[in-house]
Amino acid sequence: MTLQHIPPIQCLLTFECVARLRHAGRAADELCVTASAVSHRIRQLEAHVGFKLFGRSDFTLTADGASYLANVRVGLAALQQLPSVRKPSGATRLRVAVTPTFSRQFLMPRLELFRNAYPDIDLVFQVSIPLLDVTAEQADLEVRYGVGGYVDCEHRLILREEVTPACSPSYLNEFGPFTGFDTAPEIASARLIRSPLEPWHPWFSSCGLVLPEPHAGSQFNDLGLVYDAAASGFGVALVRLKMGATWLESGRLVRLSQRTVASPHSHYVCWQPGTLDRWECAAFADWMTQALA
Repeated sequence: MTLQHIPPIQCLLTFECVARLRHAGRAADELCVTASAVSHRIRQLEAHVGFKLFGRSDFTLTADGASYLANVRVGLAALQQLPSVRKPSGATRLRVAVTPTFSRQFLMPRLELFRNAYPDIDLVFQVSIPLLDVTAEQADLEVRYGVGGYVDCEHRLILREEVTPACSPSYLNEFGPFTGFDTAPEIASARLIRSPLEPWHPWFSSCGLVLPEPHAGSQFNDLGLVYDAAASGFGVALVRLKMGATWLESGRLVRLSQRTVASPHSHYVCWQPGTLDRWECAAFADWMTQALA
């Protein structure tokens, strides 16, 4: 048997643990992973060996599973006598298309948790342009930013946000004060930073104002650039409370109102039909959903 045909060690450990405890939650506690990770590891092992390991939801072993468990336990016992375990090669590659600021603010700070739970998945990130549906190449999963209701793929909502106007302390000192930023005179006195990713009309409507989208002022097609521009004194921007938390918590941006309004755009994870039948795709989609909850 070549090394590539040996199942990942964490899958074998998870299988033995679930078979012994007959409970996914207790197995997750013993292995220091989530119950979802346990489920995905079992699916990964079943895909690797080509047969079902458990026959029912109470984790009763199938005949093949019981036979395989005996071999797994012998193998694990032998490995425990070795000074170290060589990590199998041939990691599973997963391509994910992500928008730039979403990746920087939400995924990268959390990726170590995913890597610890799924060390045999090699992630390949590629840039997706928000709203334009442009990807560098074909991806297994894609994070889209928009209004949802996509007909060309299956999708799941992973992040919905509220927005509020904010600007830099220096801009506020020079052009403020503002008292809620909810009247036509206050809004007209400010330079509004524009972006097709975050239109102003929901804010205007929440304030009871009938105003057109601004046609002048700086414009950016990336939310991170919008927030950086506002922090540099370009004007007032609509800032998402979660995505913009780094700018708000550091004091580079200050809120001009306690009011918030739902953004018309949200983040969705998207895939083609059948993609989540692959354990690694389902694992990442579930992990991302839980991580952003």
